[in-house]
Amino acid sequence: MNMNTNTITERITVLGLGAMGRALAGALLAAGHDVTVWNRTPGKADGLVARGARSAPSVAEAVEASPLTVVCLLNNASVHETLEPVVGKLAGRTLVNLTSGSAQQARELASLLGEHGVRSLAGGIMAVPPMVGTEGAVILYSGERDLFDQVAPVLSPLARPHWVGEDPGFAALYDRAALSGMYGISAGAIHAVKLIHAEGGDVETFKREVLAPWMELTLPLMVAGAVVSEEVPEEYNADMQAVGLETMLATSAAAGVPDELAGHLRASLWVMRRAAQAGQVA
Repeated sequence: MNMNTNTITERITVLGLGAMGRALAGALLAAGHDVTVWNRTPGKADGLVARGARSAPSVAEAVEASPLTVVCLLNNASVHETLEPVVGKLAGRTLVNLTSGSAQQARELASLLGEHGVRSLAGGIMAVPPMVGTEGAVILYSGERDLFDQVAPVLSPLARPHWVGEDPGFAALYDRAALSGMYGISAGAIHAVKLIHAEGGDVETFKREVLAPWMELTLPLMVAGAVVSEEVPEEYNADMQAVGLETMLATSAAAGVPDELAGHLRASLWVMRRAAQAGQVA
């Protein structure tokens, strides 16, 4: 397959037309590619067909229409249910799976596809559907580097492609880990706002004038200070941080904030206590 998108229109199949799948197919159409789409539920392809896509009546016809298939389905089970009956028809072709799942699931799918002569990449979409095709979107890919180098220019209209390693599971691993960090920050922000509200503070002023500037300032420091072992940066002063976290937990409980929202504080307290026990005391 000629991967030079400046000189040739690529034929690409997209399996799965949920919100993300439609965004992916739409971005490929906008880039001038020849796109075939398939979805289990009829009607999801209508808008894309109106823009020039071809709707395949079956998965088999969809994968046979293109040398490159992009998969974006609900979950790992739906990927296997969709692909296993037609895996023989994918032999000699390339498949990129952008369905959310675990690292182990990605490794198992790559092994299955490899056994049937299918070259594949696993991916993790670091974007929501409206971001697809914009400069802020990133897709993490893992698998053979030479295959990534071939496919990345073709799929670059979707998002900035970023290769994270040969291990097929690494895209999912990095994606899940990054989302873990995001949800941790989100939980902290929700807890902070609940605490201000519980005590009668001005939530909007707090968010605008205190929380947002503070988080913007400290986020790079938090990422840089994230550790694997019990050794935290000296400037953290583990004992002092532990005392502060205990006070925050007590304040939260006294204000009646649901205990479930304080999990990030308990996790941080665990890290600081372990660091103190390892000898990082004031």
